[in-house]
Amino acid sequence: MITIWHNPKCSKSRQTLELLQARGTEETIVQRRYLEDVPSPTDLRVTLAMLGLPAVAMMRTKEPLFKELGLSQESPEEELIQAMAQNPRLIERPIVFKDKRAAIGRPPEKVLDIL
Repeated sequence: MITIWHNPKCSKSRQTLELLQARGTEETIVQRRYLEDVPSPTDLRVTLAMLGLPAVAMMRTKEPLFKELGLSQESPEEELIQAMAQNPRLIERPIVFKDKRAAIGRPPEKVLDIL
């Protein structure tokens, strides 16, 4: 099974989903609309571990809300995780999961590394 944290309004998210579907895989692709089905802080910690990245690398730091909340590249990990849990639009998209691996689809082709 492949899971994608998906925002249908985002062009990169749509491109990544199309790329996955075009592969013709027999696997089920589950779309989690993370803006509606918001990941918990635990979900975010697990995702960060799967990505092998710090929290700030999974965030949309150019989103005005990032600065409005007083966040920075140097903010503590837990503060960034809580900010994403409370404000899911700060989460970089899309994120694709397969087995115990994850990849951010920026560019969309990056997700092919985990398939």
